[in-house]
Amino acid sequence: MRPRHKVEGMTHQAPAVESGTTDIPGKPTSASRTTLSHIMTHNDTNLLGTVHGGVIMKLVDDAAGAVAGRHSGGPAVTASMDEMVFLEPVRVGDLVHVKAQVNWTGRTSMEVGVRVLAERWNESTPATQVGSAYLVFAAVDADGKPRAVPPVVPESERDKRRYQEAQIRRTHRLARRRAIRELREKRAAEGYED
Repeated sequence: MRPRHKVEGMTHQAPAVESGTTDIPGKPTSASRTTLSHIMTHNDTNLLGTVHGGVIMKLVDDAAGAVAGRHSGGPAVTASMDEMVFLEPVRVGDLVHVKAQVNWTGRTSMEVGVRVLAERWNESTPATQVGSAYLVFAAVDADGKPRAVPPVVPESERDKRRYQEAQIRRTHRLARRRAIRELREKRAAEGYED
C-alpha cells in the first residue's frame, strides 16, 4: 500500500518562480495546456435528465491531472478542488470540452485552472461556458513523496492575470486552513470534543 500524502505541507511552499529556490528550468503555460472533449450520453445523466455534476467534476479532474503531470514531468495527485462552479446544465448529446492549464506553481504544487464548455454535437453554434474550477495538484515521486516542479512562465497578459489570481486564491486557502486549525485548537483547549 502506498503511503498517504501530506498534502497540507505541499501547498505551503513559496512560489519557486519568485523565490529562486529551484534550478529546474521554467515551462511556458502553453507547454502543458490541454483540452479534453467528451460527448455526454444517457449513462451520464441524473433523474432530471441533465448530466451529473460528478461526471463533469471527473472530467475536470482528468484534464487537470493530465496538465499537472505534463507540467511536472511525472505523477501529480489532486490536493484540493476550489470553486467548482456550474453555470449552465449539460444535457445528453452535448459535446463537452474541458480546457485546462497551469496557472501558478509553488515548490511542489501547482494550481490548474479549468474551463468547461458545451455545444450540441450536431449543431454548428459556438460552445457555451458551463463551468469552471481551480484545482491544486502536488507532484510526487515513485514513493509518494513531494518533488519539485518547474516554475510556470506566463506567456500572455491573460496568463499573468491568472497567475496573480492564483496567488490570491492560495493566500485565502492557507488563511482559511489556519483559521480553522486555530478554532479547533481553541475549542479543544476549552474542553469541547468535536
